[in-house]
Amino acid sequence: MRLIPDKKTQIVIVGGGAAGLELARKLGARYGRKRHDIILIDRNRTHIWKPLLHEVATGSLDASLDEVGYRSHCHRWGYRYLYGTLQGIDRTARRVHIAPVFDPKGREVVSAHSVRYDYLVLAYGSVTNDFGTPGVADNCLFLDSRAQADSFRDQLLDHCLRVSRAMSADPTSDSRVRIAIVGGGATGVELAAELYNAADALGYYGLEVFDRQRLDVTLLEAGPRILPALPDRLADAAREELEVLGVKVRAGVAVTASTPEGMETKDGGFVPADLQVWAAGVKAAAIRDGLDGLELSRAGQVIVRPMLQSLADDRVFAMGDCASYTPQGADRPIPPRAQAAHQMADTVFANLGRLMADRPLKSFVYKDHGSLVSLSRYSTVGSLMGKLVGGRMAVEGRLARFVYMSLYRMHLLAVHGNIRGPALILVSHINRFVRPRLKLH
Repeated sequence: MRLIPDKKTQIVIVGGGAAGLELARKLGARYGRKRHDIILIDRNRTHIWKPLLHEVATGSLDASLDEVGYRSHCHRWGYRYLYGTLQGIDRTARRVHIAPVFDPKGREVVSAHSVRYDYLVLAYGSVTNDFGTPGVADNCLFLDSRAQADSFRDQLLDHCLRVSRAMSADPTSDSRVRIAIVGGGATGVELAAELYNAADALGYYGLEVFDRQRLDVTLLEAGPRILPALPDRLADAAREELEVLGVKVRAGVAVTASTPEGMETKDGGFVPADLQVWAAGVKAAAIRDGLDGLELSRAGQVIVRPMLQSLADDRVFAMGDCASYTPQGADRPIPPRAQAAHQMADTVFANLGRLMADRPLKSFVYKDHGSLVSLSRYSTVGSLMGKLVGGRMAVEGRLARFVYMSLYRMHLLAVHGNIRGPALILVSHINRFVRPRLKLH
């Protein structure tokens, strides 16, 4: 008589961002395929570290060299990858529902289907929050994905070419590329600085008459100052750096509407712009059919307990930008940062093992290692160590730039392991000298 083997323990991870991909690698490396089935579901075919998207948008980074292909990665690390978008979950049946996949011509490639789970980890990330501001969805660009970053780069280059041709035809022309960026957080500030790095490099690639003087960049922030996560002194230093580059920094200016010609502000002003970028806050990505009763925050995030389990279901975890966790005694949830996602992935990995072994789970303890903001190759400002040493240690210049790049190297090690990770770090150093300064296609 042939015995039917027991079903494998199936762990489904929805979202292949920093947290989801790190968790999939660790689970695959730890448990393999013999008794477990680790499944990663993502609506993209490749992963790129989200804090780098502003560099992709300006052409400073070639995403084709830095992205991670899920299919090759899963083959190496012992998990499965499914291409698709989360449509909803059924907690009673323990199934994840995946929306159908269509090709560019609207033909169905993969029909709607469902995947069973024993344990579910939600890590589908966040999207830009436009707060319902009129016109933003139609007129503004966002930097939530590589496709959006690529679209921005193409439009930026088109406008630069337009100005270059106008100046060639008439050297007295005052034609400019006008860019308005809404949001004075890390993304908006880093993008503003990176634009000038790109403008400086365009002269090497056929736009000899174009330079940074033809950029007209305005950074709009509704709050009293940019970079509210940093101490006042460092935020002021960043503002000074941006203004030296040529950025018009306007704090305390709220945008009330976006039109095809530019931004309307609450004080009755108008900021004309050829390109408009909205980077003013994030919210959890919307799930079409909902999450079957899981409690959500106002920003649509799954509210979790200290063990990072959802309030309603011990078998459902959430981490990264789509999770909302407020430590005991804190006034607000953990901020949606890459360092938080990385730390959450470690806790969920440990707690999945403990849950399967029927052992007590451990609580998530967030360690604030500070914030760093890169002003392209010009400067880096930030603070390290959070409150671990009784105060913030400010770092600027070369040390800050080194630490900023170290954050990405840590991500590479977490995603690729201790053998392939260092090799990729070495390759990235070599590429700095052998690949073009800008990706123009």
